[in-house]
Amino acid sequence: MNGRVARVLPNVTGLDKSFDYLIPDDLRVPARFGPVRVGTIVRVELHGRRIGGWISDIVNVDDAAVDRISLKSIAKVTGHGPDVGLFELAEWASVRWAARRSRPFLVAASPSRAVTSLPPDRRTAPVLSPSSPATTELLAAGGGVLRLPPRSDVLPALRSVIAHGPTLVVTPTTSDAGRLATRLRRLGVSVALMPDDWAAAMGGVDVVIGPRSAAWAPCPDMASAVVIDEHDEALQEERAPTWHARDVLIERCRRSGIPHLLISPAPSLTAVVTAAGDLGVVHPPFTRERAAWPTITLVDRTNEEPWKKSLVTSTLIDRIRNPDLTVVCISNITGRARVLACRSCEALIRCETCDAAVGLTSDNVLSCTRCGTDRPAVCQACGASSFANLRPGVSRLREELEGAAARPVVEITGADTEPPPASGVYVGTEAALYRVPSADVVAFLEFDSEMLAPRFRAAEQALSLIIRAGRMAPEVIVQTFMPDHVVLQAAATGNPDDVIKVERERREMLGFPPFGALASITGTGSSEMVGQLKSDVQVGGDDATGYVVRANDWMTLGTALNATERPKGSRLRIEVDPPRL
Repeated sequence: MNGRVARVLPNVTGLDKSFDYLIPDDLRVPARFGPVRVGTIVRVELHGRRIGGWISDIVNVDDAAVDRISLKSIAKVTGHGPDVGLFELAEWASVRWAARRSRPFLVAASPSRAVTSLPPDRRTAPVLSPSSPATTELLAAGGGVLRLPPRSDVLPALRSVIAHGPTLVVTPTTSDAGRLATRLRRLGVSVALMPDDWAAAMGGVDVVIGPRSAAWAPCPDMASAVVIDEHDEALQEERAPTWHARDVLIERCRRSGIPHLLISPAPSLTAVVTAAGDLGVVHPPFTRERAAWPTITLVDRTNEEPWKKSLVTSTLIDRIRNPDLTVVCISNITGRARVLACRSCEALIRCETCDAAVGLTSDNVLSCTRCGTDRPAVCQACGASSFANLRPGVSRLREELEGAAARPVVEITGADTEPPPASGVYVGTEAALYRVPSADVVAFLEFDSEMLAPRFRAAEQALSLIIRAGRMAPEVIVQTFMPDHVVLQAAATGNPDDVIKVERERREMLGFPPFGALASITGTGSSEMVGQLKSDVQVGGDDATGYVVRANDWMTLGTALNATERPKGSRLRIEVDPPRL
């Protein structure tokens, strides 16, 4: 025996305790593997079963405070795993997102199949041009936020970052990463596309790129990290723990003392407040920025009677009847908040506190699910008490559009798995923005429910839809009863500063992120759990709607949630910073 003990963290759901195992002299180590280290993936015997796990620490046998004779030995070295820096980052993340266990993050940081040897270092330190002076300035200042309009190219910015040294790049989707990887390889840059190229990334390349899981990818001697489309919800894990790639990379860069770069046409308030740095949000000159936004055509429906008129307006008919145009029509009504209009004065009914859409309860009360404000069922403009619910369905819209267009209309929903058939006109939920490769016009038939949704990030999410549409088509039509809404004006002028200003004021007043920390708790046993929470957090909600837990900061919130005992037989879902709260 060589006198060393490995502490192994088993890759077993619900178990977050390390166990001691001897590292025997005759341990079979794969060729070219090198010595075992923290992060090495091994197989050990635990309770009569062979299971995989990660070495979390290596100590001398005399320091292990265990009986050496009773220790079992590591059975097998499986291959390479995350390095010690990622191991420590996973410990931080287990508190930040109230995971209690680091295992989910270590799984994200590990290869999907055994890696027993690494390819040679392929870093070339390429000199690329043209580059982005703004990006170079941001990196010199320690990193920050770069605002690039929807139809601009991120490649010049990436060239500047890559010239800085080995770079980790995270994109919202695998297809986004694949397209950028192809372009970079044509420039002579060595690229590892995650997750398939994990071994190449560990061996050393100029750029490691991939979707959100790439935030945990290996990148030896990383000099900087980039998040593209920082505003995109796809960068946040949908399953609990609901970690966000942006926050993981910011913390990873902070620990390594290297700059980060967040790129977006409309950076989130979280990015602006927590990551903009001394230079603030850097962006191109206004005229250049506006030119790279799509043309926004606002169809003002203020003078219409919304419960009597069709969503197929004359402006839309003009586009869908043109056989030379491909038109994608979006209606996100399904599963979204109700939008009520006063039958007397035609005003939309909104929350007096936070401006969100409100619903009419069975008790005839107007209730806001964003901030919890309730009020009598009367119009705030004229005092009337009769309302219309504006909720046409997608299938009905398809029939109306087909009649108006005099050509076939293809319906697209999120449940579809096959590529949509070729057509000149499509209608569907926002899933159509990802399913149709390109178009001439994207039309949002009823956008007010997005801007008034009872979610504190509604404005950012609505603007994100316009950005996605603007990349698909040069013209975006928005049909609305609120043409002066800050989101629409920001898109029309190509300047999202006003959205940030309004959001900052509202969230500071309500204590919403990034000026506070939120988590939702749902499922069996949630009431018992929140009843045990200590006084440094606040709790609201009930069993029917779920509970919302607030704290002053994320680590306070995560520490409090992790320290609370889960009731026996509970089936809890804890979402820290849920995107749709």
